[in-house]
Amino acid sequence: IPGHAVSPGRRPPGCSFAPRCTFAIDECRAAPPAPVLVDDRQVRCVRALEVRSAAVAARAAVTGPAADGRPPALSLRAVSASYGHERVVTDVDLEVPPNWCVALVGESGSGKTTLARCVVGLHANWTGEITFSGTPLPAKLRDRPEEALRRIQYVFQNPYTSLNPRKTVGQIVAQPLEQMLGLPYRERTERAARALEDVSLSRDFLSRYPDQLSGGERQRVAIARALVVEPSLLICDEVTSALDVSVQAVIVEELRRLQRERHLAMLFITHNLALVRSVAQHAVVLRDGTVVESGPVEQVLERPADPYTAKLMADVPRLEAAGA
Repeated sequence: IPGHAVSPGRRPPGCSFAPRCTFAIDECRAAPPAPVLVDDRQVRCVRALEVRSAAVAARAAVTGPAADGRPPALSLRAVSASYGHERVVTDVDLEVPPNWCVALVGESGSGKTTLARCVVGLHANWTGEITFSGTPLPAKLRDRPEEALRRIQYVFQNPYTSLNPRKTVGQIVAQPLEQMLGLPYRERTERAARALEDVSLSRDFLSRYPDQLSGGERQRVAIARALVVEPSLLICDEVTSALDVSVQAVIVEELRRLQRERHLAMLFITHNLALVRSVAQHAVVLRDGTVVESGPVEQVLERPADPYTAKLMADVPRLEAAGA
């Protein structure tokens, strides 16, 4: 459901989701819906079965990475990575189709960030094959073509350390435009302002410094910096882990909107399974540097085939019914 939940004091008389639900009818607005049973779960929705059928049909319409004939935006084949003599990632296969979001899930230390750093060229000690839009990528960053550097952008985990505290927001966001495109100052400033507006920050932020921003605002600036050069692949490395839950929801909603509007492919790295359902179409589960499960998000989360995935799902906090 798009948008954000209303505050408790402003909830409508009927279903709280009715103002932003495309399935809402007059009955939804008249009174809170009674509970109904769907797939062994109790839900409160007067059109629950119709909503479920529409979701199943939408998922069935997506036939896979090669459905439109284009190569994957990102493809990894038998990728292994090491630090010195210690291997931390082993024979990973992964694909991110155009316009899709793939979630890379695993506990801390499972190799998620190492794999992402291999993709962007920040970690060169790997073997196998990584291709971007069908073109193999060299292991070292300096050996990669400038166009690939521009079209693959990375949003780091910690918004408190990923922004230069000595530069203004305008300078931070505009810097890639100078380095990668060589644009003049006036054009850089204008494009930086538009990038901030794309992440729901006003032009007033151009003159501010990172220490004048909240954590959520800093992460929006980091996203704007990645988007300002118009990439086609965005790698988000635990971008919500340093934020509180309410801010996490806002950032995820912004990323979903930006992905739709800009037709981005996205590799979303997280240990938070609660976020995966909200942002991704496909999930890859990593344990000790090895893929243990891969498939559509609904399948992986609802019917995990590997005991490790089932354990991760069991650890997700849930609201239990009264008396259960």
